[in-house]
Amino acid sequence: MIHPTTPRTLRALALASALAFGAGGVVSQAQAQAAKPQYGGTLNIGNVYVTLSPLSWDPADWAWKFGQDTGLMYEQLFAADLSKAIRNGGKHAFVADAWLPSDAIRGELAESWKMLDKPLRVEVKLRKGIMFPDKPGVMKSRELVADDIVHSFYRLDGSKKKIPTYFDHIDKVTAADKHTVVFALKAYNAEWDYRFGWGYFSGIVPKEVSDAGAGDWKNANGTGPFLLADYVKGNAITYAKNPVYWDKEAVGGQAYKLPFVDKVVYRTIKDEASFLTALRTAKLDVLEGIRWSAVEELKKNAPALKWKRRVDTGGTFLAMRLDTKPFDDIRVRRALNMAVNKQEIVKAYYGGNAELFGYPMHPDYTGYYEPLDKMPVAAQELFVYNPDKARALLAEAGFPKGFSFKVQVCSCSPDHMDLLPLVAAYLDKVGVKIEIQPMEYGAFLSAMTTKKHASGYMMRNGHTNPTTSIRKSFVSKQTWNPSMYSDPELDKRMAATYLEPDESKRQLLIKLMTREVVEQAPYIWLPTPAAYSAWWPWVRNYDGELRAGSERPGPIHARMWIDQAMKKKLGF
Repeated sequence: MIHPTTPRTLRALALASALAFGAGGVVSQAQAQAAKPQYGGTLNIGNVYVTLSPLSWDPADWAWKFGQDTGLMYEQLFAADLSKAIRNGGKHAFVADAWLPSDAIRGELAESWKMLDKPLRVEVKLRKGIMFPDKPGVMKSRELVADDIVHSFYRLDGSKKKIPTYFDHIDKVTAADKHTVVFALKAYNAEWDYRFGWGYFSGIVPKEVSDAGAGDWKNANGTGPFLLADYVKGNAITYAKNPVYWDKEAVGGQAYKLPFVDKVVYRTIKDEASFLTALRTAKLDVLEGIRWSAVEELKKNAPALKWKRRVDTGGTFLAMRLDTKPFDDIRVRRALNMAVNKQEIVKAYYGGNAELFGYPMHPDYTGYYEPLDKMPVAAQELFVYNPDKARALLAEAGFPKGFSFKVQVCSCSPDHMDLLPLVAAYLDKVGVKIEIQPMEYGAFLSAMTTKKHASGYMMRNGHTNPTTSIRKSFVSKQTWNPSMYSDPELDKRMAATYLEPDESKRQLLIKLMTREVVEQAPYIWLPTPAAYSAWWPWVRNYDGELRAGSERPGPIHARMWIDQAMKKKLGF
């Protein structure tokens, strides 16, 4: 019997043909030409945080997601050297939230830089001829100058929302001449380049935009490869090519003007089933964050997709407020850790797609990360299921019948919404009951940053980088410290770590502080899951890289192009 050929059948045949062709080892003229960059088209991307709309368009709001949403428009002094990526023969995956190894940093707006002594300072030379495009009603096209860097720094430093101690190492920032910026330092800081040069809030915003209102997306204007063309909250951010962009990309020994595509659209899709369908049907060209549980089905239904697996760059935990009872008692905190069967979560919930111990240090942080089996017994036993000892510790602390408490969780995280009831079931077995309070992300984040969150707070927190991971979460009065951890001695040791220029010594200091924090159990430490990125094969010059700075994918996306012939051959 002959079946009618439907569009779906044609697409499947084309896909099978293309896959078989690629496996045969024969390179056609079309494939050979695909190695050369192609201009034009639109890239539709679901970012790592595909469920979240922008939190702010103004870096002075100190919103952690700023670089994610504005990195195509607002450039920084430094960025990742993507020529060192694995796909280019290098050794770096560029997936960490905010960690650029010292051998993989390039100047973006900065042409060169050096640290000088007597007095201690960093001198940055800017590239000449970088232009802000014309923005009707906001500013005329003009050259980026040193005063733009100074202005951007002091807007950040003067903000009431500034992270405490963030710029305490900086005495002043001045423009020595039109293209030279000098950062005078009070003391050395091991994160000097990260904090303002390629950090979360380091985008350079001209004074004209600040005066017009940097928080209004319609006023946004930067030197980056794309212009902000449209924004619909809860739907999409649309970027259009910047016609006066300055940078180029070397491909096959030849330099090409950036960017390659005409538009980049960052989609916001709150429902997991919907964003997975959008990838499967090619309404998304790239989806950067996929749960392990969805991978096999996608591979079956969309076999042409290309994949990259990673250990998630954020830690999952249930923070317990140490400034509230009963969590001021370490016995209670350790008991709750022992009451949760973490090995079973790795095996049964994550299907083996998780690391038992992957936070607060990430396994990728060579020299800083210490495997669990190398840590003291007091740390190791928090990851071994022992409900009997948990009950004994609770009884010793005065809670033989357990207690109850509220846990807030973000409804934006499908993983957490599924995982928290499982944690609750484990705790119930030792008499501890939790009330689960789902919250929309804005309210969820505000509760923590204003320190009004509940005594239990379920979250994923990015590792950021080895030093920041400890500082932001466990130094007293820090913004991202949901457990309200406070130890004056640890505060002093963290401050000393930043003053240490020898990285090998910093690595030892971080290992010792990590041991101490884990043993103190301010969190119910939970496994760190594997995460995946997937993209259609017509997306070229890409291999799953996520960040070229702090949560900033912009430079990566600006270098991607679309193989139009392949896309057509695959039936899209």
